[in-house]
Amino acid sequence: MGYKRTEVGMIPEKWSIQQLETICDVRDGTHESPRFYSTGIPLITSKNIVNGSLDLENISCISEQDADRINKRSKVDFNDILMSMIGTIGSTVLIDFEPDFCIKNVALIKPQKVIPTFLIHLMASPLFQTYLKDSLDGGIQKFIALGTLRHLNIPLPPSTEQRAIAEALSDVDGLLVALEELIAKKRAIKQAAMQQLLTGKIRLPGFSGKWKTKRIGDLLYYERPDRYIVQSTDYSEYGDVPVLTANKSFVLGYTDEDFGVCTEVPIIIFDDFTTDCKYATSPFKVKSSAIKLLRARQNQSHLSYVFERMQLIHFPLGDHKRYYISDYQNIELPVPDCSEQRALASVLSDMDAEIAMLEQRRDKALAIKQGMMQQLLTGRIRLINEARNK
Repeated sequence: MGYKRTEVGMIPEKWSIQQLETICDVRDGTHESPRFYSTGIPLITSKNIVNGSLDLENISCISEQDADRINKRSKVDFNDILMSMIGTIGSTVLIDFEPDFCIKNVALIKPQKVIPTFLIHLMASPLFQTYLKDSLDGGIQKFIALGTLRHLNIPLPPSTEQRAIAEALSDVDGLLVALEELIAKKRAIKQAAMQQLLTGKIRLPGFSGKWKTKRIGDLLYYERPDRYIVQSTDYSEYGDVPVLTANKSFVLGYTDEDFGVCTEVPIIIFDDFTTDCKYATSPFKVKSSAIKLLRARQNQSHLSYVFERMQLIHFPLGDHKRYYISDYQNIELPVPDCSEQRALASVLSDMDAEIAMLEQRRDKALAIKQGMMQQLLTGRIRLINEARNK
């Protein structure tokens, strides 16, 4: 009772379905390729819309004359919404400042009969993103046509309810921003601590012995990963055995292969081509033979300390080749005795634990927001009773 079936699913009876063009002025940016300059007016494209904000680094600039011509067609104003139309389709950003840039191959959505903060949350929701993907045009290179975008159906509650939904979701966004800023601050503090503690500029209380210079190869020994390489790259999203890499992604996925699992952890996973490394603390498999597995030499080093010290190495990459045996293992490091290494590693581990706790809080807040979007933007949960009668 109190709900109706529509093109986008079940919604409250008092809500309406509106095509995007009936509540917004929907345009797009220039399709021309103006001449670029080192300075001038920034030109925003789809690649500059990242995670709900504008990435203005490495941006191209155009002349004021070209900008004036583009703005006659698609001038961006305060409270407009930009959405990527090619590449990563559906990335959105609300312009909450007075803009001074132009756009190219980007959708320009000017809210008229809808609250902008409500619409930006709706467009970022899984509901809208799934609907958008089902509406894409093109063959191999998918895109959203301007005409298709204009005719997308939008579930629209009364303005009072729009505002309440937007405020609730914006509050969670505020929490996420605060947590991200705190995480960044804690990471910066740890990086500064590493620069001081791992180079001996600051010593922990109770330690005064002289540090020695040793090669990485004297501190660690390596093992080839052949027996731990996953046979099938048909990974799953969840599972008991992760497939790891040493680069930024770290966890590529999970496998159900219960053979050839590396169980002797902790261990350092080292990419022989890029010198990236990760610290693994639970059983795993790897994808590539380019990985080297590094362990501490007994009575010579503490593995966690050496791993942290390796993070301070700025290794110059040249030709595409394997580096560990030829160059990397010969890098010399000043190191204290094992007891001081252990104490230093413990201090940094405590910092990591604090950062991990904050990341868990952030991930939990993000999951809560996803659940709120699913419930609020479909009307399954109503925030204000007054909205039912409007």
